[in-house]
Amino acid sequence: MAEKFKIKIAPSLLSADFSSLASEIKRAEKAGADMLHVDVMDGHFVPNITLGPFIVKAMRRVTRLPLISHLMIDDPGKYIKEFAEAGSDMIIFHIEAVKNPKALIRNIKSLKVRAGVSIKPGTKTGSVKNILPMLDEVLVMSVEPGFGGQKCMREAFPKIGKIRNDYGYKGDIGVDGGINYENARLAASMGANVFIAGTYLFGGKNMKKLISQMKRIKCCEN
Repeated sequence: MAEKFKIKIAPSLLSADFSSLASEIKRAEKAGADMLHVDVMDGHFVPNITLGPFIVKAMRRVTRLPLISHLMIDDPGKYIKEFAEAGSDMIIFHIEAVKNPKALIRNIKSLKVRAGVSIKPGTKTGSVKNILPMLDEVLVMSVEPGFGGQKCMREAFPKIGKIRNDYGYKGDIGVDGGINYENARLAASMGANVFIAGTYLFGGKNMKKLISQMKRIKCCEN
């Protein structure tokens, strides 16, 4: 696997201190984050409730970093316009939540934002194979979505290699769930280049050092 892909770090704001969210965002910025990952949960698709477009709009006012809205919700098409207008730079939806992903991707891109798709640990990669040319990112979940702080399910990582190597996908491949430096190295060797980390970064003593260390990982090198 000769081709290399730029490593990008996306702190997950689900693990930030929401009592001082603006400060937490600035902390991630100064630490060298490439983007910010915003977990949106509705209590239906996943067993938790987090935030909505109005919080994304507030985040947009305090940062220039790209905001990635990860919609872990039923019927994501109903809300994409609101999240786009709130300031999302990319909207990621779950393949398990939609019947016509191609139409949803076209609708997202018509709003001038990038489009991504996420798959749960138990979902097969074949479910996204036919839409890969339309996507800016595929997000492989290494935990069951719904709560932060879970242990990484490394058994989900082979999906990364299948998407990158077997399907020949050239876009970003993200991995989300219990990610730390060691897990990121393994995921990168299989082809992941975007690392979403919450507890590891926001709960660490030196976020800048942790991000710097992760950015030195080489994608697609064993």
